[in-house]
Amino acid sequence: MRFLSPVRHCRAAWRLAFLLACGSAPAWAQVDGVAPSAPPQPAAPAAPAAPPDTRPAPKPIPDATDDDESRALDAEARRTARAARPPVTTRFLIELDAPEELHDFLLRHLNIQRFREQRSLDAAELERLLSELPVNARELLATRGYFAPSIEIGETLPPTPAAVASAGEGPVPLGRIPVRVEPGPPTTVQSVQISFLGDIANDVDVQAQREAIQREAALLTGQRFTQDQWDRTKSAALRRLTAERYPGGRISSSLADVDGASSSARLYVELDSGARRRFGAIEIDGAQRYDAEMSARIVRLTGLTPGSDYDLSKLQQAQQRLLDSGYYDAAFVYVEPGAGGEPLPVKVQLREALRQKLVLGIGASTDNGARLSLEHIHNRLPGIGWRALSTLRFERQDSLASTDWSSPLNNEGWRWISLLQMARLDNNQVETTSQRARFGQAQEGVEYDRSIYLQYDRARTLTDSERLSGIRGRIESSLTANYAWARERFDDPISPNRGHALAVELGAGTTLGITRKPFGRTQARWLGYFPLDREAELPSTVPGERPTARPPTRLGRLALRLEGGAVIAEDSTPVPDTQLFYAGGDTSVRGYGLRDIGVVQPDGSVLAGRYKAVVSLEWQRPVWGDGVSRSPFEHVLFVDGGAVANRVQNLDFQWGVGTGLRYNSPVGPLQVDLAYGLEVRKLRLHLSVGFVF
Repeated sequence: MRFLSPVRHCRAAWRLAFLLACGSAPAWAQVDGVAPSAPPQPAAPAAPAAPPDTRPAPKPIPDATDDDESRALDAEARRTARAARPPVTTRFLIELDAPEELHDFLLRHLNIQRFREQRSLDAAELERLLSELPVNARELLATRGYFAPSIEIGETLPPTPAAVASAGEGPVPLGRIPVRVEPGPPTTVQSVQISFLGDIANDVDVQAQREAIQREAALLTGQRFTQDQWDRTKSAALRRLTAERYPGGRISSSLADVDGASSSARLYVELDSGARRRFGAIEIDGAQRYDAEMSARIVRLTGLTPGSDYDLSKLQQAQQRLLDSGYYDAAFVYVEPGAGGEPLPVKVQLREALRQKLVLGIGASTDNGARLSLEHIHNRLPGIGWRALSTLRFERQDSLASTDWSSPLNNEGWRWISLLQMARLDNNQVETTSQRARFGQAQEGVEYDRSIYLQYDRARTLTDSERLSGIRGRIESSLTANYAWARERFDDPISPNRGHALAVELGAGTTLGITRKPFGRTQARWLGYFPLDREAELPSTVPGERPTARPPTRLGRLALRLEGGAVIAEDSTPVPDTQLFYAGGDTSVRGYGLRDIGVVQPDGSVLAGRYKAVVSLEWQRPVWGDGVSRSPFEHVLFVDGGAVANRVQNLDFQWGVGTGLRYNSPVGPLQVDLAYGLEVRKLRLHLSVGFVF
């Protein structure tokens, strides 16, 4: 017999007492495997049987693999069911009777059109959609300036047999709904009122800005009201406000008050300029290879100086000038307008160009055929810190070797310049070998560029007949003092739509050699763009942005180019050929080859002349576009004329006419022209890239 410990014995006694008290203990109970010493007692009456448990057995929890397989089977079943269903065809057809200018617009934007292919659409739901159609159509017509339209919905017609047949086993079409729309008289803008809040309302020296905003918005007067045009007018007014002095400007309220009885609209805009802001200190970020003061100087030379009024165009000009300097691959010039009237720090973020770069170029042109070029750029020459650009170029008719050095800009924007160049030209039975040296100063100003320099020229000209005769050709040289001045005012420096540019060169000097004689030289170029659409009436807005107060009429623009040059000297003065003039080629007179127009010699060769005149008129018209921004593709028609002679009275123009295409790429227009030279009676293809003045 085993003996229990007092603790275990106490636990067993308590368990037995609990079971007996509940009346559910068996007659003989064994606790912890030990039989009690007391004799057996009569069994207690049995408790009534518990009802059977009718709850369902819990489902086993599936593992992740079973769940993924189940979902995959369900998805496959749904795909199979969808594939088994016949395709949905058009459930109904809106037969719209509306003016041509509104027909496609309404069919494209009516809400009911979104339910045309809804499989579950029934006749009751279609009736509900038709009840909402007049309200929706009136809202759409109001955006086009029609506020008193008449809209009639006819009885639903049965679907056509073809529509029923095309439905196949799918839902049967619900029918055809005739809808007739009479837009009524268009609403005309009677007046446009611009009011101002903020500093612009009280600043006495910004009257011109206020008047420009009001004048531009007033051009909408008399035009048909449309919501798009109204939105563009408000946006243009806001851009004009925030482009100068008030970068935090906003539209505080606007209202279009339409009088349906008179079909007129009065428009109101309230502009809140906020505080007048000025530029603060210039902060340069990213200057490592090159002096930060140099980049800050370039920024200041655009007129962006601490304390000057905020001007978006100056920020854009500063950014472009940094990129044009050649020292930076990327440049961002911006301000962060904040609350209050504190000066705005000008932040300049730069990604510097490599100190040295070698560029190999392969190309072709219709003037000179295949081209191979090699350029070496050194942005900081040891010892002097100048920038050097050295070039080797080989073409079918032209070969060139040059090195062009320039110093960093000083505080007035001037820099020293120097040039050494050797060239060989071979065309029209004439070979010209030349050398040139130049030294002076150049300034890139805010309004214009100019340069002053001394130039030495030496040229040797040899015709085919002289070569056959054993003659070495004519060698002339000269030394001249020159002044060049240029000014551009285009709305876009890459793809201009309006504006003009003028460049003038003046020179005076003497020939060198045994006989020294003085001579003068002048050359001028002018280019103008004239839009033919109604936007031509608008004043210029933000630089680089086209005015949007009136929609374009897709008439495009005219480009007029004029060139002239003259060498003033005695007939016997031996002026080098590099100081004389030719015409013809891709950027001169199309229909003729490069330097085809000159002074024709008895042996058929063409030499440079002392006088030149060129005129070109081109009509550039968009091929397609959105009617707001400039079309990426344009068609052109042009007529070019040019003349070169040694006497003014001998100038005899040679004309070329043609047509072509333009692609306005981000780097400038890609031009493909087919021209016919009237004098030579030949067709010629001209290819060029970029806008060059």
